[in-house]
Amino acid sequence: MRILKVDLDDPVGVKRFISFPFKLYSSSPYWVPPLWSEMLKNLDPHRHPFYEHSQAEYFLAVEGNEVVGRIGVQENRRHNHFRQAKDAIFCFFDSIEDESVAKALFETAFDWAKKRGLERMIGPKGLLGSQAGGVLVDGYEHLPALSMPYNYPYYDRLITLAGFEKDTDHLSGYLRADHSLPERVLRIAEKVRQKRGFWVKNFASKEEMRQWIPIVARVHAEAFANNYSFVPPTEKELEMIAHSIISIADPPLVKVVMKGDSVIGFLISYHDLSRGLQKAKGKIFPFGWFWLLLEKRRTKWLNVNGAGLLPEYWGSGANVILYTELQKTVRQYPFEHVEVVQVDEKNLASRSDMEAIGVKWYKRHRNYRKDL
Repeated sequence: MRILKVDLDDPVGVKRFISFPFKLYSSSPYWVPPLWSEMLKNLDPHRHPFYEHSQAEYFLAVEGNEVVGRIGVQENRRHNHFRQAKDAIFCFFDSIEDESVAKALFETAFDWAKKRGLERMIGPKGLLGSQAGGVLVDGYEHLPALSMPYNYPYYDRLITLAGFEKDTDHLSGYLRADHSLPERVLRIAEKVRQKRGFWVKNFASKEEMRQWIPIVARVHAEAFANNYSFVPPTEKELEMIAHSIISIADPPLVKVVMKGDSVIGFLISYHDLSRGLQKAKGKIFPFGWFWLLLEKRRTKWLNVNGAGLLPEYWGSGANVILYTELQKTVRQYPFEHVEVVQVDEKNLASRSDMEAIGVKWYKRHRNYRKDL
């Protein structure tokens, strides 16, 4: 077996890296392919804003002429500056069920990190802090929510055998779309409106959403400053995140809670297009767009992915107003199921909020750490 570094200027090597999981999961009914165009951008130092401030390299494990594993490793300088750390981050790890393959890939990543004076490896995480990370360790029998990772059950064992230990888990939960919020929650929402003067801003168009994103981004930065994966995005990274949100979210499904003229919190939800991505096989053209549009019309699943409040408003009841407003909106759509995506298990306030409105946790993604 050989470990080969991917030359990012070589289209053949890049294609081999991107295509490996398509082959690995070809028989899985649950794996959802990423957009091929997005993966090409991830591996293009001339197009992705991550490479303006940080470095990453990518490796393939090859037996004969066959790819049997892959891994990426990052030195995210913004992460290390913000966290006051010397971390390497692994990403895009995929492997056949073979301990020797995983070990060789991780040893290559460890060597890369040590040569740069890095002291710990964490992951898996994407190039942007807003991208979902982790390895699925519970909930294999469910289709992943849009853009959420899916992997075979043996991944946790391979990563643990490479010397990693658990860092934190993120939980995803289920709620029926016709679920009624407890009467106590509704009473709290009404009292908070009257007493504190909170109100919810709704959006009528994607263009209106675009104008508000810089404001919401500042609130997001304060609300998630202590979140496991948060790193303040650059302007170009923010543009990329905004484009992603605007491209998939219907304006009525995005809520902003206000105090007077000031944004103090937000909630982002959108149609789950995972089945459409499976049909499209990760490609928009020539016909992938048709499957995505069709899935948006027929999906019965809503994903709630992103809710936050400014720290000074934690415990104020503003979050309850967001939930009640979302309930009203959801009932205007033909949704039958709601998935609340990736709440950090250490975020006790968010976990309690979700459990109070009836969310049942049914998926778990794990992040890992290892001292080098």
